[in-house]
Amino acid sequence: MTLLDTDPDAGLSPLEFTVTPNPAAKPDEVREEILANPGFGINFTDHMVELTWTVQGGWHSPTVTPYGPIALDPAAAVLHYGQEVFEGIKAYRHADGSIHTFRPDQNGRRLQRSARRLALPELPVAYFTQSLRELIAVDAAWVPSGEDQSLYLRPFMFAKEAFLGVRPAHKVGYYVIASPAGAYFHGGVNPVTIWLSEHYARAGEGGTGAAKTGGNYAASLLPQSEAYENECDQVVFLDKNRNVEELGGMNVVFVYKDGTIVTPQSESILEGITRDSLLQLAADRGHHIEGRSVSLDEWRSGVASGDIVEVFACGTAAVVTPIGVLKGRDFIDEQPTGELALSLRQELTDIQYGRIEDRHNWLVRLDG
Repeated sequence: MTLLDTDPDAGLSPLEFTVTPNPAAKPDEVREEILANPGFGINFTDHMVELTWTVQGGWHSPTVTPYGPIALDPAAAVLHYGQEVFEGIKAYRHADGSIHTFRPDQNGRRLQRSARRLALPELPVAYFTQSLRELIAVDAAWVPSGEDQSLYLRPFMFAKEAFLGVRPAHKVGYYVIASPAGAYFHGGVNPVTIWLSEHYARAGEGGTGAAKTGGNYAASLLPQSEAYENECDQVVFLDKNRNVEELGGMNVVFVYKDGTIVTPQSESILEGITRDSLLQLAADRGHHIEGRSVSLDEWRSGVASGDIVEVFACGTAAVVTPIGVLKGRDFIDEQPTGELALSLRQELTDIQYGRIEDRHNWLVRLDG
């Protein structure tokens, strides 16, 4: 069953995109040189998608244009009031050359939830998926074929109306850009060291924590710098009750000795699509899954007693990252590592790259 069979927006007619080829598209040899060592978020494809929304006209003017600067009025609302949301999703080239993405319906619905919280218009899921297809139609050659490589797609939406006044904007732009991404880990997946932020909060109850908006990430940058100063790779946040929330850009998962898998859940935590997929695969194996509050005390005492046998983080970019050390101002806790996290990571990436059966019909083909 395909996305459009189940999507409530499926009755919408497809958008008619105007395509303007990039006259300065990179030569094949330059593109191939980039794809040989793409890094992450450094190089971008030749084109981008643009779609406009206005109060009077709704969603209109769908175009694929050459990648380049976006002209903004200095009074554009996003520059003053931060009305902005985004998504992150990948395109994978399979062994037969075909190009697929992973659960775009979920990314599209999360973008809708984020937009609702930021008082932005909700892009229909069918349009979201079509926008990915339209970009791939012109930039398919940018999808790499190397091991663990992908094309990272970044849909984003922001308030473009020029005005100074605190109200939802009446003009909004939606865009999709893409960047070839290499393997996140070089030389294997290694456990990371996590810094416990006890002074800074990522989000608050009733705030924007469950929305994928730039302000949440901006708020994490200073504590992330604090993590680097303390020789840590990432930062983990607590809520006002000292319950674990998430990392700067990844969800946290705890594995207990009885096989139960627990992940922090609250209205201020972003609902991770990678996390949801990993938990589904774990449930398929017979693991009991719980989404609930997890206090810092439960984490530390569970590791000390042996009740918690594995801790890992997960997200779109890295997929799965084992946590090897939790470090605070007055403690350093070694974290147990096991085989489950890496086993789930392997299974998920095998599905994404078409190496094993997609039992849950998560893959959606973007080309052809």
